[in-house]
Amino acid sequence: MPVVSGSLVECDLVIVGAGPTGLFATYYAGFRGIRVALVDSLPELGGQITAMYPEKQIFDVGGFPAVKGRDLVDGLVAQAGTAHPVQLLGRTATGLDVDDATGVTLTLDDGTVVRAKAMIVTAGIGKFSPRPLPAAEGWVGRGVEFFVPTFEPYADRDVIIVGGGDSAFDWALHLAPIARSVTLVHRRDAFRAHQRTVEQVRASAVEIVTKAEVTALLGEDGGSAGALAKVEITVDGVPEVRPAQAVVAALGFIADLGPLQQWGLETQRRHIVVDTSMRTSLARVFAAGDITEYPGKVRLIAVGFGEAATAVNNAAVVIDPTAHVFPGHSSEGS
Repeated sequence: MPVVSGSLVECDLVIVGAGPTGLFATYYAGFRGIRVALVDSLPELGGQITAMYPEKQIFDVGGFPAVKGRDLVDGLVAQAGTAHPVQLLGRTATGLDVDDATGVTLTLDDGTVVRAKAMIVTAGIGKFSPRPLPAAEGWVGRGVEFFVPTFEPYADRDVIIVGGGDSAFDWALHLAPIARSVTLVHRRDAFRAHQRTVEQVRASAVEIVTKAEVTALLGEDGGSAGALAKVEITVDGVPEVRPAQAVVAALGFIADLGPLQQWGLETQRRHIVVDTSMRTSLARVFAAGDITEYPGKVRLIAVGFGEAATAVNNAAVVIDPTAHVFPGHSSEGS
């Protein structure tokens, strides 16, 4: 177990990022007998899945023809728990000092200091914030949301979804049988979402309005007071008002690597450059998952799991020079 003394945490390995890759890396480190501390700026485990699409079906994880995001996270959390990590959630990693000979010292924004022999960065896209919907200023939390963590609040409501990406179409598909009506509004007639999902939405009761923008939100009094009651949509320059008690602004998000960019890591297009061992440009610092960059990189959860195991196994040798990179298969135990 890591040693915790006041604001000081001492461990073998500190993992920054508690999404799927970070959770699997935590489990695998425990499998190798490595003491782990797990850091994330979000207050809950699961990263983007927990924050953005816990109800979404995920189709690219081995062993599951389809698995709901929430269920995948639940399984990963239970698996990671076997490593008995120290969880440092709701805290942002701010400062990093690396001693090539002894280890890393990571400082968090609440003053906590983590001393470890190695570090793995599994921070995905870093901290993220949703892109705003200009017409929705003042309405966030009053009928306008950026994410749909649960579907029940939308039952028997008129819902407007703004966007043309995967999240917009996924939420439209899932809300269609629950809401009174669902209208998907997009400024272009081409979509970024997967074609299969687009076809499913077209075949559903969802109305798709293209070359359109949400230009105003109106309360019960016709102004900005009271609960959301109507939305003005401008189509080809012509405004029309529709009933709406909920608006989901699925316009994507802005990623920010934050203080990580000041640590001296080699980056490329806001991603950390790694080699085939998942080593970064800094000694004792590894990375895995969506945050990494190398020739042929594919950003899938399944790929992140493999990179997590590679990073942990190579970090194990840094932590203990007598260890082996490959520990044997887990099925070979007694």
